[in-house]
Amino acid sequence: MDVLVWIAEGTWQACVEAVALHVPPGSAVTFLHVAEPAPRELARGAGSGLLGAPRRRSRDRVVPETDLAEQLGRELLERAAGRVGAPVSLLQRRGRVEREVVAEAAGKDLLILARDGDRRRLGPRSLAPATRFVLDHAPCTTLLVWPEPAPHLSSIPPPPAHPPQRPS
Repeated sequence: MDVLVWIAEGTWQACVEAVALHVPPGSAVTFLHVAEPAPRELARGAGSGLLGAPRRRSRDRVVPETDLAEQLGRELLERAAGRVGAPVSLLQRRGRVEREVVAEAAGKDLLILARDGDRRRLGPRSLAPATRFVLDHAPCTTLLVWPEPAPHLSSIPPPPAHPPQRPS
């Protein structure tokens, strides 16, 4: 089995635990972390796109935010790998998180990811927009895990007082 595990700040521990619980021994496991472009990179790219002709690139092309995001991503991947008793591949990407995760999931048998929105109640808001995008577009089977015990069923809002009327 070829498995991709999305390693993200705040939820990665649950994804690593899911590997131990749900992935058969001997599977090829890849941990993926995606660093989003730094705000200055986005602004620089937007400016050149809006203004047409590309500008001469400055010598400060690599910004400190970029280095820091990549360093933190590497550290997170290494910490996650240290919790697994089997070899895993580590993969780091930069770009739109949701797009990078979906692209890396192509050809995989399983994608493991965690809820990262409002985890106090059941429902669609327990997914951040990027996670919702990944779930909607993943080209493989997905395993969505709760980073902590799931909320009680009482967290579901009550149904509407009156059922919607059908037009006649």
